[in-house]
Amino acid sequence: MSKRKNQHVVKHPEGWAVKGAGNSKATKVTKTQKEAIGLAEDIARNNKSDTKIHGRDGKIRAGNSYGNDPFPPKDKK
Repeated sequence: MSKRKNQHVVKHPEGWAVKGAGNSKATKVTKTQKEAIGLAEDIARNNKSDTKIHGRDGKIRAGNSYGNDPFPPKDKK
């Protein structure tokens, strides 16, 4: 089985881009970061991978896991 690619939301000259980890080309370019995040989340859910949301400075500011997380959060109820 091939490793599933994390989906990165990064700044792009034409707005915001969704890029699979290691890809040189964007999967999709959108006008807003919100649109790109939604698209990245859909792709990550389908691939059971993660999202990595980058800020304007390029640093990862958020993310989410949609696959098998080896360290899932513990229920505090």
